[in-house]
Amino acid sequence: RRAGAGLNSSPAGANYWWYRGQTGPAKDSEMRAFLFLLLLFPLVELAVLIKVGSVIGVGWTLFLIVASAFIGAALLRVAGVATAWRARERLARGELPEQEMLEGLLIAVGGGLLMLPGFISDIFGILCLIPFTRRLMLGGLRRRVEQQALRRRAFADDLNARYGQGPSRPNVIEGEYERRDDSRN
Repeated sequence: RRAGAGLNSSPAGANYWWYRGQTGPAKDSEMRAFLFLLLLFPLVELAVLIKVGSVIGVGWTLFLIVASAFIGAALLRVAGVATAWRARERLARGELPEQEMLEGLLIAVGGGLLMLPGFISDIFGILCLIPFTRRLMLGGLRRRVEQQALRRRAFADDLNARYGQGPSRPNVIEGEYERRDDSRN
């Protein structure tokens, strides 16, 4: 057994967080920020509800909350059916409906946000349901995913070059052959 070749060692002998399946420092800070915002969101939503209730009254505030839930359910149904029809048409043409699938996911998120009690979630839900803003969000998400894929590919290529693995080569079987004509005279 090689010195330093423990269970948590990479093939090169160094301990890297990415090799051991752990999260890195950047991932930890992103997760902490997400958790903080997730815990802060209901408090901000409640504060906005109280503020709106004090301005327009409790009755109107409750009416707006219930109405937004019903509108969200109706929009979810209409937009979801329309997206499902577009996806079915693309499948009938033999194409993959990736755009429609992503739009369907955003429609579901938007409808769910509209059904949640609160005005901030309603604003985000409406933004997910409006086709123009939905396509803008999907375009931004697609660009971010492409950039992330390029960074990962560059990182993997850098590691392969560093450890001498190089780009993967195709399997080549060497040998000799002799050509014979099947036509016998």
